[in-house]
Amino acid sequence: MLCWMRVIMIILLLLWLVQWILHYINVYPDEVLNQQRAQVLQELAHRTLELSVGTGGAVLLTALQQWLFWAIAGVLVLLLALCWWLKKRICEVDSSRDSESEESEEENPAEMNMIWIFSKRFQLSVPKLASRRRVVQELLSDLLQVSHSLFSDSFFPVLEPVIGVGSACEGWSPHKEEDVIYCMFVPLKPPPGHAFHLEPDTTGQTPQATMRIRVEQVCTCTGKQPDQSILCFLHHSAEELKRNQITSLLHTLCTGPYLDGEKIALWFQTFVISAWSVVPQSRHYSMKVLPSCRSCKMRLVKDSGRSFFVEMVFSVQQGDSDIFLSSQPTGAQFPPSTTWLESYAVAEAKFFRQVAMQAPPRSCHLKCLRLCARLLEGSGISVYALKTTVMHLLTLIPLSEWQHKYLLMRVDDIMHYLRCCLEEKRLKHFFFGNEDMPEEISLPPDFQEAQPLNLFQHLVQDPSAQTKALKEFDDLQYHLYFGF
Repeated sequence: MLCWMRVIMIILLLLWLVQWILHYINVYPDEVLNQQRAQVLQELAHRTLELSVGTGGAVLLTALQQWLFWAIAGVLVLLLALCWWLKKRICEVDSSRDSESEESEEENPAEMNMIWIFSKRFQLSVPKLASRRRVVQELLSDLLQVSHSLFSDSFFPVLEPVIGVGSACEGWSPHKEEDVIYCMFVPLKPPPGHAFHLEPDTTGQTPQATMRIRVEQVCTCTGKQPDQSILCFLHHSAEELKRNQITSLLHTLCTGPYLDGEKIALWFQTFVISAWSVVPQSRHYSMKVLPSCRSCKMRLVKDSGRSFFVEMVFSVQQGDSDIFLSSQPTGAQFPPSTTWLESYAVAEAKFFRQVAMQAPPRSCHLKCLRLCARLLEGSGISVYALKTTVMHLLTLIPLSEWQHKYLLMRVDDIMHYLRCCLEEKRLKHFFFGNEDMPEEISLPPDFQEAQPLNLFQHLVQDPSAQTKALKEFDDLQYHLYFGF
């Protein structure tokens, strides 16, 4: 509206200018000519020259008319240029409005205000996770390079490049910046002369799928490229091996024939403490290894005083899939140190990377996760159940419908989906029997054929737990929408 008022004012000003010029053309020449005639007559009388006054006036009139002609021509050119600019501007405004209307109708100011209130209330501005994650990965990459040089002639597990997992590496951590933990999986490969075999754990102490990793010695003196640098564990005597070769992995980091998570954690923690001074980042960060029996937790403090936490979890890949066995339990119960738990963290991180590449700019799915996770803090509903819900909805709702302006609608969808699952006492695991699984996620063959696991199975077994969960959820929903 303000732009159009300015245009109208300019047009009125130009019309007034043209009218003034026309008046100037009609009036000004007569006045000038009369003055010039009087001056000429006085001059003629004074000098007694016989010169025609009409001739001089005609010359002056001709010159003045030419000047006025060019002035009017210039004004007309300006008017034409203004008209062209206005036409172009109107077309640009119309085209921009058309494109906006194709994307969405006019954004509702009330909804935008609500989104702003939610963002402030639940601190939806995600910390600078990506930059910190890159620092952590670079630091750990240098640390692993040191390990390769130190353990190249030994039979300790080969440490593969780290893989970022968990909410911080997925970009939506519900914690404050100073409380964020950057979790990294460190895949383990068997050293030369050894092989890993995965065996199902029959102890059944945890509801999560568990396995044990049996370590076997294999022949190194046969094959296409026999390794001449080491003695074969199978074809050399024990005395010769003891005298000329470093101890096998079976006698260092295993309990019986099985890989021991606690022994690996202690070995790696000792290595980190001794090798930290060699890492280039040690000039800018001070490091402290924190107590942990199944992983390696570190607190890094920068020169400026800002600190952050890193946890390195040891893992073994299942075949060529995105499913790993993890040394770190996820629940309160700790299984035996030779028991490794099946983890879907790498597949989940890969899923969120795929969504980020395909989603529209400023997609709200991470903010939805962060908002709902902060809302569910202290309730009986786990963050993993929330995360599973969002992953299901990301495959059910087109990614184009996850733009930032739809944040409130998507939050409502998440809460509605969760409540329906609580009522039905059933929330399907995302990676079992899911026909909507993205092709980029690599799963073991039996995952697609398996019956979907129910993450709310405990509600089936305990009806009172369902009643409590529903009441808590209703209170949370009221707090979300009316607790301002």
